[in-house]
Amino acid sequence: MTATRETPVRLTQFAHGGGCACKIPPGELEDVLGQLATAPPVSGGAPLLVGLATGDDAAVVTLPAYGGAAAQAVVSTADFFTPVVDDPYDWGRIAAANALSDVYAMGGRPVLAVNLLAWPRDLLPFELAREVLRGGMDIAAEAGCHVGGGHSVDDPEPKYGMAVTGLADPARLLRNDAGRPGLPLSLTKPLGLGVLNNRHKATGERFEQAVATMVALNRDASEAALARGATCATDVTGFGLLGHLHKLARASGVSAVLDTAAVPLLDGARRAVRDGYVSGGTRRNLAWVAPFTDFGDTDADTRLLLADAQTSGGLLVAGEVPGAPVIGELVPRGAHSVVLG
Repeated sequence: MTATRETPVRLTQFAHGGGCACKIPPGELEDVLGQLATAPPVSGGAPLLVGLATGDDAAVVTLPAYGGAAAQAVVSTADFFTPVVDDPYDWGRIAAANALSDVYAMGGRPVLAVNLLAWPRDLLPFELAREVLRGGMDIAAEAGCHVGGGHSVDDPEPKYGMAVTGLADPARLLRNDAGRPGLPLSLTKPLGLGVLNNRHKATGERFEQAVATMVALNRDASEAALARGATCATDVTGFGLLGHLHKLARASGVSAVLDTAAVPLLDGARRAVRDGYVSGGTRRNLAWVAPFTDFGDTDADTRLLLADAQTSGGLLVAGEVPGAPVIGELVPRGAHSVVLG
């Protein structure tokens, strides 16, 4: 399949999966990274605050105070994926917002990004790549983050994202290992992005509510969480709400009780599940979290939505965030990481 100027292009048809649903399954990834997490620390460098050990959203090092300036934390992340929508400009915006989100999830502010682009140069016109990059630059500009270049390769599948550097106060980080019993859980974006994107890939239907959700920055939610004194958060992306909540609970040594009726959903998400538009990534997420989850009498469709592989989802914060629904609470560690109610 080769696209030309005369042929309408559906970018999602050039990829085996879409968005964060194309991530390596969490169980397989942890098997690969397990031994690396115990590697000896590097001597002589900036102190590592957050690394591989807890599977957090980004790496963080501390730059010591110098010349009268306060100590700062440098936040570093990279994120890229295959097309999640057919419109190249929207894909660029979504991918950039998703990459920037890792910095916001750590309580930081992004300051510099570089593009990561893989492009099938013999299949897709470069005009489309320019639109993808334009979308990424526009979202970075909205975030107040410079885009200073990047790297590109010729690849059979189109892929786009960013490597992002941010700054944070080392004393006011949001970490996935800082949860404690008694804290409420807030979710700042609704679920259902995965199933709606999968329906879009299969049918070409466009879901404006999904695009608007994915391009929205998590900046305001991060700032609001910090203003409320929160210290624990993660963003909800490819491993689904249940996967990311399990990782947070495990890292913090607690359990989480989730009120399934309080979890916000995008319009059309339940119908997309009923109609069968569930990605393989979502099903793998559900299989991975099943041993760590007490599902109670939660129905099958709701379980899939709670494991739905999100792209550029919201922040899951241990604390109350103005305007965001409270969907559960952290409790002392029990037999399961997550209990559904």
